[in-house]
Amino acid sequence: MTPMMDGTENLTFEEALLELEQTVAALESGDLTLEASLSLFERGRLLATRCGRLLDEAQLRVEQLTEDGEIIVLTPPN
Repeated sequence: MTPMMDGTENLTFEEALLELEQTVAALESGDLTLEASLSLFERGRLLATRCGRLLDEAQLRVEQLTEDGEIIVLTPPN
């Protein structure tokens, strides 16, 4: 399955993270069948990849907007 066809491509970071948290909670509950656990685990990997990709894109944008990737902190005059 390609990244553009895994069902996560339209999720925002917040949506993907929330679903990932819910997926982890369901897996940790121990109340799932093996098959359901494997399906949820696979979905969790896709969600984690989506979150990572969005974080990488955000980091790149910050680096492009700042000098050498360093955040410039401006302090007001006293």
